[in-house]
Amino acid sequence: MKASIGPEYYDMLLKLQETDFVLVELNLYLDTHPHDMAALQQYNRCAQHRKQLAEQFELRYGPLMHFGHSYSKHPFAWPDTPWPWQV
Repeated sequence: MKASIGPEYYDMLLKLQETDFVLVELNLYLDTHPHDMAALQQYNRCAQHRKQLAEQFELRYGPLMHFGHSYSKHPFAWPDTPWPWQV
């Protein structure tokens, strides 16, 4: 059974995208400032937050990534659409 896609889907996806953006920016900063402990702690907190957001999203709407990066319920949920990049 597919979950209905409503405003919550887009809200959750936006939060994931925003968190991914912060992680990319922090990663770039840490590439040139590897000893900045505050930035590293912020990166790790963000990474944990992103993991929690992704788990919540996947429980409700299905996998975000394939090839073993996301778990799937039975039946295999990857063919269900829309995929995050299609919305």
